[in-house]
Amino acid sequence: MSDFTGVSRRGLLLQTVGGLSAPRLEDFVLLFAEEPAQWKSAMVTLRSGWRPGHAAMVLEMLRVFTQVSRDEAAIQSRVMRFLSERTGKTFELFDRQWNQWIWSLPYDPHPRYGEFKGLVYSRLDARMLEFFPPGVVSKIRLDQIEWGGVVVNGIPPLVNPAMIRAREAGYLRDSHVVFGVESDGEAKAYPKRILAWHEMALDRVGKLDLTIVYCTLCGTVIPYRNSAGGRRFRFGTSGLLYESSKLMFDEETKSLWPTLQGQPMVGPLAGTGLQLEFAPVVTTTWGEWRARYPETLVLSLETGYRRDYSEGAAYRNYFGTQELMFEVSRRDGRLKNKDEVLIVRLEGKKPLAIAVRTLERKAEFELRHEGVALVVRDANRVYVGEKRVPAFRAFWFGWITQFPETVLVR
Repeated sequence: MSDFTGVSRRGLLLQTVGGLSAPRLEDFVLLFAEEPAQWKSAMVTLRSGWRPGHAAMVLEMLRVFTQVSRDEAAIQSRVMRFLSERTGKTFELFDRQWNQWIWSLPYDPHPRYGEFKGLVYSRLDARMLEFFPPGVVSKIRLDQIEWGGVVVNGIPPLVNPAMIRAREAGYLRDSHVVFGVESDGEAKAYPKRILAWHEMALDRVGKLDLTIVYCTLCGTVIPYRNSAGGRRFRFGTSGLLYESSKLMFDEETKSLWPTLQGQPMVGPLAGTGLQLEFAPVVTTTWGEWRARYPETLVLSLETGYRRDYSEGAAYRNYFGTQELMFEVSRRDGRLKNKDEVLIVRLEGKKPLAIAVRTLERKAEFELRHEGVALVVRDANRVYVGEKRVPAFRAFWFGWITQFPETVLVR
């Protein structure tokens, strides 16, 4: 038996109990056994108790198996044939049609799918086991959580990052994109060229302790306050994705929080109703931000990490096309995938998305949304009367996938 199968099997055997109406977790692992008697027995058992939802488990294990046991082509081929036999599908292993087909089915997972998921992903990083303990609660489809290609905090967050004065930031040109946050008279700029390599900055702006999350895949920067429900959280990068968007985790409970939602959806905090508040952020150019806030601070290139922080170096190919790196469960053709929208969320109202190209035609854009009069200035800042309300930008595909009820203005 391969190293991958042997180690995983031992972990699964420790978690297996009798009396389940569904196949044992061990049987999924034994599909990858080298001994014919073992994998043939597993196939018989799985055939007798097969449900469509089991396809996601086999596929997930196949994809991880390929990452850690690249030389075992015979086993991979055998399991692929079994999966095709059970599903009637003949897609290639990494063909996105698998995702589309699985997500088109009613969600009917194995009762211990979450536990299985953690044990499989622990072969990529043992810390992922903590995200999916036995009995883990999930408020989202577990088959829509995928590995993003990095280990836990493999994209390292910036923690209390070094800042410099605007006049010292000779590495920035006026045309470079920055994400600006202002609070209590203090302004800070987070250049896209730096934040794209870290996707998260744990920082304080004015009186606000923030986790500034940048989901590069869904084009969204959201500064979240670090507390909710009277609890303070410290967040990290899980290495996992949900609907092609970043899943962060809190260090305290190891619950998973989808970036766009700001709520715990998997783990001990799932279903508790906790909701992170977000602060206003502006996506603009360094020239515009510096002119408005001449005393602004900005990220230093001295981050403690060695990266190519030159403009456009990170995700250049991804940002330059409409193609997605990971599949999503739904799309909406009213805008192109990566068209930018400004998202406004008002309590008790449907989310509002305004096409940025529409906003850029006017310095001030007025509209009404479910009875509320809004004014958008400089394609970023949203006001209800004289009060500024938080808003942020996102790629259209990323937002509408998770919030299909969104009202679009274009």
